Amino acid sequence: MATTQTHHSVHITHKDHDLDSLQVLPDSYQWVQPDLFPSLQQHSTPLSDTLPLIDLSLPDAPDLIGKALRTWGSFQIINHGVPLSLIHAAQSSAIDLFALPTPYKLKASRTPGTFPGYGIARINSFFPKRMWSESFTIMGSPLEHFRHLWPHDYSKRCDIMAEYDRELKSLCGRLMWIALSELGITREDINWAGPNEDFKTCNAATQLNFYPACPDPDRAMGLGAHTDTTLLTVLHQNNTRGLQILREGRQWVTVEPVAGALVVQVGDMLQIVSNGLYKSPFHQAVVNRTQKRLSVAYLFVPPENVEMSPHKKLLSPTQPPLYRPISWTDFIRIKSNNFDGLSCIRVDVKDEKQVKVG
Repeated sequence: MATTQTHHSVHITHKDHDLDSLQVLPDSYQWVQPDLFPSLQQHSTPLSDTLPLIDLSLPDAPDLIGKALRTWGSFQIINHGVPLSLIHAAQSSAIDLFALPTPYKLKASRTPGTFPGYGIARINSFFPKRMWSESFTIMGSPLEHFRHLWPHDYSKRCDIMAEYDRELKSLCGRLMWIALSELGITREDINWAGPNEDFKTCNAATQLNFYPACPDPDRAMGLGAHTDTTLLTVLHQNNTRGLQILREGRQWVTVEPVAGALVVQVGDMLQIVSNGLYKSPFHQAVVNRTQKRLSVAYLFVPPENVEMSPHKKLLSPTQPPLYRPISWTDFIRIKSNNFDGLSCIRVDVKDEKQVKVG
């Protein structure tokens, strides 16, 4: 994907984190949709499809998931085994966090070059206008940050996020084996799933996203179009619409909130492993005039220094590897400076015989 976007630094100020108080949309937030998708037909007849909703407890769930991953790169699941009480507790903590006065939230700001903490979306740096949102990223224990935010009430909230991490990591392990099995890849074929073959050695982050009500939503954007660097992203959105997924490169489809459901998306890393059979979908978040919106995204990534590459079972003389092997750590480094990180590691057909596969 060709793009003229350039990476630039984003300076965080008090006003960047006080969107709730603004009655007029500042010029710095008046969004101009980048020309990322030349084939996007803004006025075409909407596609009739809706994102597949799959009951994970039913026998045909694996087959439906495989089809959804090949056609959408995403689906919603119900009966997924994550306690709804835990999902609501995580949402409640996120609501409380973003409701804190801005000076308190800034005490937990991300330090430059790091992921955890409070701030604005990292992809902001690729776009000329700001996004109408705030975020807070948890990697490992949020103890130090939560002590700043809730000096007298941090322990319970830390426990909630730790339990959320355990439950979502277990779910991601199940989903990974379903996704890989649908490609004909067995447990004997993967050497990075950990000693118990449950992907517990993989890493993860929990991303809390908040989208305040916006005075001029038609000229603003909550989160610009992007793909995730993950294996899988599992997202819970509250009952307010906002998430949109790009369907067939030509239509933004709004993902309707379903009570208790989780949205699952392919990330760049799984696109690499599947040699492009599963696509990491572009997605964005729009805002509205009257309702605040909250989402909790679980970002499931490979062990840091394990090289990910198209799996050899998916390769043949007519299906060469599309991507060169790369670790998640190195890929993050590339993508921090290149909006379309996958294009940077795509294999030139002339060089395909020189690429190690496995």
